[in-house]
Amino acid sequence: MDRRKRFGVHYTPSALARFVAERTAGQLSAARPMVLDPACGDGELLEAIRDLTNARLVGYELDPEVAALAQQRLGPDADIRTGDFTELGGRLEPAGFDAIITNPPYVRTQVLGGPHAARLAAKFGLKGRIDLTHPFVAMAPRLLKPGGVLGLLCSNRFLTTRAGANIRALLTEHLDVVELFDLGDTKLFEAAVLPAVVIAARRPQGRAARFASAYQVPGRGEPGDLFAALGNPRSSTVSVGARTFAVEVGTLARDAAEQPWRLSTPERERRAVRVAARTWKTVGELAKIRVGIKTTADQVFIGEHWDGLPEHRVPEADLLRPLLTHEDLRPWTTPGPPRARVLYPYLDLPHRQPVDLGRYPRAAAYLAEHRERLEGRRYLTEAGREWFEIWVPQRPSLWRAPKIVFPDISPEPRFAIDRSGAVVNGDCYWISVPEMGGDDLAHLVLGVANSSFGTRFYDDVCGNRLYAGRRRWITQYVGRLPVPDPATPAARRVVAAVRRVAGGDAGHVVEVERAVARVFE
Repeated sequence: MDRRKRFGVHYTPSALARFVAERTAGQLSAARPMVLDPACGDGELLEAIRDLTNARLVGYELDPEVAALAQQRLGPDADIRTGDFTELGGRLEPAGFDAIITNPPYVRTQVLGGPHAARLAAKFGLKGRIDLTHPFVAMAPRLLKPGGVLGLLCSNRFLTTRAGANIRALLTEHLDVVELFDLGDTKLFEAAVLPAVVIAARRPQGRAARFASAYQVPGRGEPGDLFAALGNPRSSTVSVGARTFAVEVGTLARDAAEQPWRLSTPERERRAVRVAARTWKTVGELAKIRVGIKTTADQVFIGEHWDGLPEHRVPEADLLRPLLTHEDLRPWTTPGPPRARVLYPYLDLPHRQPVDLGRYPRAAAYLAEHRERLEGRRYLTEAGREWFEIWVPQRPSLWRAPKIVFPDISPEPRFAIDRSGAVVNGDCYWISVPEMGGDDLAHLVLGVANSSFGTRFYDDVCGNRLYAGRRRWITQYVGRLPVPDPATPAARRVVAAVRRVAGGDAGHVVEVERAVARVFE
């Protein structure tokens, strides 16, 4: 595992550091503020804010060599300390800093390790999945003076994910957000995560926080500076080199605590009121949205190689089932025959029950060849499962019924109804049509989800986009898609048009778009 992944090391580029420092300094009133960076790296952020405010600097850095570089860069007046701030920060006097400016390491639970993550969660009162950003933010309110300011550069995932609820709660309960910038797919530094900047103060604001976002779009805008556009009061489209960004400016909307934070504009709010008035139920209220199977040993269970094996090593046909992956899915139309097959060692029952390998000698022989690897998945056997099972099989009998299937990650919606009985892979999600309430409702959901209205609703309400315009179509977002009353004539027109498109007549997509628009707009 390389150092960047293990320790979350992604040093802040100079232009981005100056932007964070400028927005932080703009909220300071002290003539010579005391500023802390609890994960200072080579000192880029501390240097940027010192240049603007003549601040007194304190920094912490885990790596002694990097700490020495930061000390040399910032000079003898800076106090750069070596050590783990999550352990040492508790020794600092409360309310000792006018500002905290930081780009904390982004290390997820999977890399931290379960025991370490559990210790941090208990120590800082955190819930669910955490990354190292969470404890750094948790310490900020205690260390800031009244009126003090936090300038935070972090992954924008906290805005929309369930795991990000920790940070959203901390920023809501203990600080007041002044400004928020979702830097989207701007690729301002090398980290795989998309960045965000939060400016929050330990004082009441009395007004909604300003929220600006930037995402790449096709076409050309006026040549300009992205950071200047983010600071402007109005939305704009700006071209920087060969790339063009839509910069949208509004205010921060915070709905229920578990819901994503979102950018609010008057037009977005008007749309939300219209949609809410025309919504019968949400997709999540109609049926359970399930992720596909997760084997945790795909090379053993999944592939296109089965026919190339010697006959005595090919598992029995009724255990080799077609497997739908994201590559098989297109919007509207039934997926074709999947290319991959999965060794699925379960009986077709409503509950999970592994097969008796004694009745499947070829499958038993094949799995025995990989037994050492499969038994290495200790979490599976510790959960009381058989060594040859897959980690997330879902409910075996439901695969046979019709189901809506869609990919986890895709620039555009790709919802389709599968009637083949195929198993769904973990890079997709699925909804059982019988559980939902039948075929008409499934086609109604298909119409909304695949429409341009559905995509705009997603961007307005969920907004979790990745690089290259890709979106995450996961449970918590798809579950919020609105569904109109299926008994209304407008909804029946959507169903009729979707059935024609799903039957292969692509010319009726325009009809679907118009019918969905009439329902909600």
